[in-house]
Amino acid sequence: MSSNAADLSDMLIVERASIIRRLARIVGSEPAAEDVAQSLYLRVQRIDDSVAIANKRSFLFRLASNLAIDHVRTEGTRARIQAEAEAFLWADFEQPSPEEIVAAEAELQQVLAAARTLPEPMRSIFRMHRFDGLRQSDVAARLGVSVTTVEKHVRRALDILRAARDRT
Repeated sequence: MSSNAADLSDMLIVERASIIRRLARIVGSEPAAEDVAQSLYLRVQRIDDSVAIANKRSFLFRLASNLAIDHVRTEGTRARIQAEAEAFLWADFEQPSPEEIVAAEAELQQVLAAARTLPEPMRSIFRMHRFDGLRQSDVAARLGVSVTTVEKHVRRALDILRAARDRT
């Protein structure tokens, strides 16, 4: 331990009550002030002798104040993020009205009816790509057709299904 660290540690022990009072004014509570004082102790242990400290008491109180301000900033950010997360998680999401539910079900039935009328091989290609999750190149290899043919069938199927959805 350096000479500065030893002197500041000794001073921290002597001035502990004053430091805790100052920290409590800055951070707002004695338990939080105790946490900052612990951080102060750890920070003091890392101080080396590369620079002479003329007024060790002033240095110690300034370091304590700076750590307290950092603590307040960190806690403020943490509290804001937590409040935003809780607001998002517990927000009342709009429930669809009964009319919107009926309209969505009718739209779905239109799309399903159109999907049932897709000609083969368009229906199989569309199902393998969109529902089975195969890449277009994999569908092409499996069916022995070109990737361009698969792309054309998928695009055409989407056009037919969009048109069916838009008719409602």
